Amino acid sequence: MHYIQTNHGYSDWATTAISADVKTMWYRFSRRESDYCIECSRDGKNFTQMRVCHMWEGGGKIRFGIYACSPEDSSFKAVFTDMKITECAWKAHDGQQPD
Repeated sequence: MHYIQTNHGYSDWATTAISADVKTMWYRFSRRESDYCIECSRDGKNFTQMRVCHMWEGGGKIRFGIYACSPEDSSFKAVFTDMKITECAWKAHDGQQPD
């Protein structure tokens, strides 16, 4: 069995500052072939893009996981619930003209 854990040996961070007073956050991970979009939302309805990336070997079957960390010398408890797999919510653009 062969696993590609990074993008040709490189990994990166997509960081988003989340205030300590935010106690609930929704995340959405979407895929179109080898392209991926990660978004977050405070209400589960209005999502903000955190990261868009291309994975060179990301077009086939994948495995993925989630984790949480703090950039400071601190700790917190993170609980992940209500995970589900659905149709891709990241719609292809419709040829919108640049601003």
